[in-house]
Amino acid sequence: MIRVKRIQSALVILFTIHCSLFTSSAVAQDISQIAKSDPLVITGAVGTQNTYYYSSVGDGYSSPLSNMLFVNMNISVYGFSMPFSLYYSNDNLSFNYPHLSFNLNPRYKNWTGYVGRGSMAFSQYVMDMSFNGLGVEYDDGKRWRFGAFYGQLRKAINDDPTDPSARHPQYKRMGWGFKVGYGNHANYLDLYFLRAYDRMNSLDEYWQKYVSPQENIVVGLKGNAQPVKWLNLTANAAMSLLSTDTRADKVEDNPTADRWSTVFDTRYSSLARFAGDVSATVSLNGVSGSLFYRMIQPDYASLGTYYMSNNYHALGLNVSTSLFNTVSLAATFSGQADNLTNRQLYTTRGYVYSLMAASRIGQNYNLTASYNGYTQTQGDGTAKVNDTIKVDRVMQSFSLTPSASFATDNYSHTLSLSGSITSNKDRNKFATGESDVNSWALGVGYGLGVKSWEMDFTANLSHQVSDGYQTTYISDVASIGASRSFLKDNELSVGATLSLCYNEIKNTSKNMSIGGDVSVGYTLNNVHAFSLAAAVNKYGDVNIVNRRSSLDQTDVNISLNYIYTFSLLELKKKGTEKK
Repeated sequence: MIRVKRIQSALVILFTIHCSLFTSSAVAQDISQIAKSDPLVITGAVGTQNTYYYSSVGDGYSSPLSNMLFVNMNISVYGFSMPFSLYYSNDNLSFNYPHLSFNLNPRYKNWTGYVGRGSMAFSQYVMDMSFNGLGVEYDDGKRWRFGAFYGQLRKAINDDPTDPSARHPQYKRMGWGFKVGYGNHANYLDLYFLRAYDRMNSLDEYWQKYVSPQENIVVGLKGNAQPVKWLNLTANAAMSLLSTDTRADKVEDNPTADRWSTVFDTRYSSLARFAGDVSATVSLNGVSGSLFYRMIQPDYASLGTYYMSNNYHALGLNVSTSLFNTVSLAATFSGQADNLTNRQLYTTRGYVYSLMAASRIGQNYNLTASYNGYTQTQGDGTAKVNDTIKVDRVMQSFSLTPSASFATDNYSHTLSLSGSITSNKDRNKFATGESDVNSWALGVGYGLGVKSWEMDFTANLSHQVSDGYQTTYISDVASIGASRSFLKDNELSVGATLSLCYNEIKNTSKNMSIGGDVSVGYTLNNVHAFSLAAAVNKYGDVNIVNRRSSLDQTDVNISLNYIYTFSLLELKKKGTEKK
């Protein structure tokens, strides 16, 4: 009964809110342009990809020879597209029947329409899905804005229950909503409303036993205020009424629930939940800082969103500034905790913090340094934390990246260095250190461009060491490469890379690989594209104590590709030429 009273109170709150603002940007298509579109245009592409793969250890990872052929065709009638596709791969042939897909946004003065697949900007707590249906928006360019839509939010999935690879079933979901508001970018108020529901008859009776149909109402408010130029205040909140199973009994003989029964049926499976955040941003004397707080109640959900974490609240602070117009500084800190209703066994808390400094020295040099940390702890909930298994972990990383670039009349040079240290430590006093890892890495990269040869050269080298529980892992990678374009308009391009990789687990194993690859691409008349790629990799165990200590394993991969794009038919509007 307590839950029912909360639902009733929430319904009253939701439907007494009446003032808001809608702000969005849409790419629209003017109706006048439809009349100017060509009556019929048929375009497409045909291509093939043929790959040869060989491995001395067997063909378990890939097919030795794979061939793919595809044909894509698009028929456009006054701007409406109907795509066809034919796909062949080895012995598999599949044909996708043509389907008409509208994605039209006609515009007239301050009005924008949506026909077919479209999306509108709603609150993040209300809807982030696209819809397939009809919609309309109005923006007077000054203060007033509103929008509304009706359509399908997701398709039904009714795979064969006897298929071992059947996808997770889902109902066809429909929805409608609106948004209306008043204000400008500095001071505004938005109201969002969404009604979403699953169609029970869209799912096979077999699957209905395992999946419950749902329905949902979500109302959101978002506002912004700028009382002074240097201060910006934002608030975003939403209330969700969700029936997790529409087959549950309705709440009968209740005036408040009956009043809104045409929009939402209050059931004994219904939940009323809240989500929201507030923030304040200050920009003063070259320093910018923001403070935010977010809270999402347990089981909060909207059927108009793909996924949303819940049952947590978070508080955070961000600060940034610049010094002497050459040094940028930034710092962040945020803390988060779950178990808002204290019904979990334990409460998990996490803290994220970071520092970053970047500087440009003259015209040729850059230096970036950063520190990132994350701490996770565990506290009591309905049960007292056992000290022997208590979560208390800290992860930290520091990186330094200097770089330089300069050029002469014939050469361009780019040099970059990188270094990083990372640690992951379990601070539980009973921990044995089995999950602790400490790593450090160094890297250097050099790029050379020779203008007279029209060639680019690259060289990279990296070294990494990771120390874990009674284990040390070492990895070294080196590579060199070169590329060049030929012909007047660079229609022909050629590139090659040679690399070496050495990995070692101390006192356990050593292995090495040497690989090389070559690629060639050629474009003819802007419609024919040819490409050839070949790669050879030699690898093996190089432990001296083992019987074999050579690179006696080989992988070979060769790929030949071709794509031709075409315009099969162009029936131009009256007064122009037909092709």
